[in-house]
Amino acid sequence: MGQTYQEAIENSNIVSKTDTRGVITFVNDEFCKISGYSKKELIGSNHNIIRHPDVSKETFELLWKSILSKKPYKTTAKNLCKDGSTVYLNTTITPILDENNNIKEFIAIRYDVTKEVELKIALEKKDEELELLNKTLEQRVSEQTAQLLELNQTLEQRVQEEILKNKEKQKMLFWQSRMASLGQMLANIAHQWRQPLTELSLTMFNIKKSAKNDNKEKLNQYYKESLIIIENMSQTIDDFSNFFNPNKVKEKFFIDIAIDDALLITKKLLEREDINTNKDFEKIEVFGVLNEFSQVIINLIQNSSEAFNINHISEKIVDIKVYKEEEYVLISYSDKAGGTDNLDKIFEPYFTTKHQSNGTGLGLFMSKMIIEKSLNGTIEAKNIDDGLQFLIKIPLGD
Repeated sequence: MGQTYQEAIENSNIVSKTDTRGVITFVNDEFCKISGYSKKELIGSNHNIIRHPDVSKETFELLWKSILSKKPYKTTAKNLCKDGSTVYLNTTITPILDENNNIKEFIAIRYDVTKEVELKIALEKKDEELELLNKTLEQRVSEQTAQLLELNQTLEQRVQEEILKNKEKQKMLFWQSRMASLGQMLANIAHQWRQPLTELSLTMFNIKKSAKNDNKEKLNQYYKESLIIIENMSQTIDDFSNFFNPNKVKEKFFIDIAIDDALLITKKLLEREDINTNKDFEKIEVFGVLNEFSQVIINLIQNSSEAFNINHISEKIVDIKVYKEEEYVLISYSDKAGGTDNLDKIFEPYFTTKHQSNGTGLGLFMSKMIIEKSLNGTIEAKNIDDGLQFLIKIPLGD
């Protein structure tokens, strides 16, 4: 029976024996296979033939102190193979005593944990890289926040200049709404980051889970996803900053790209609220500011999300179409969120159907200003099919 147990241990583990001086007296085939040495090379050699130079002298002193005191010693050993490669072995060294309770030899039983250790090292390295990225991101946020505050001061000055130049009510309201929206946008930065930060935490958990399951492909996938999330968080700052830049330059841009940008920014909102979007786009170019048009679509999506919840709509669908009609591009945005009884007021400044804590009523007013002032277009709203449709009409780019 003892012979059977010995064979089972030798067939499933990496086994060696040494005398009391550390000279190898026995190795099994598994030991030869992982170390790259033959039995002839190993038997009679000191066990430090596989000692890795990275292992400290103190570690070996602790090992010998333990086993010479007749106690087993357990560790994850870093060993050097004959070909120069490194392996990690979960090792238990046990003193074997004779009938007089003296040590006659040592037996070491090991199993290979190289993959697990290498995955752990790779995970720690990626954690360090992510920490560095986070530090860089914090600095970037600080810089961009300072720029936003500077823009705020610039906008205040521009409001005063416009009031002095022109007492026209609409222009004054336009700049006032920009100022109010700036405060909202600064608050939205924190709101926009909450979901990505939650995702980042979940991704880090999945990285650790993949490491335990020895899944390098998933590990790399989740690491790339982390980088994308961090980049999107950084891009959010740029998007908000660009929106309030008073020196934006008009240029040609494709409507479908601007809408896709808006859908990307609101992707987490759409997923969280289970809102489905149907797209039917023609590739059409116009002249204006892409980010400003994207903000119009973002505002419409946010309004639809609020309306779906207020009216307890279970099937949440938004349809967006882009098509040509004569010398214009038409953008049709519609939902089935119940419509409104206040069509004649929805574009007025400070009109809102939301609770005062949830909105100022400047969103649709700002959207109308952007379409009219930045894109030379028009925007209209009407109730259709238990919902609301916005029809935006913009002259085609030259």
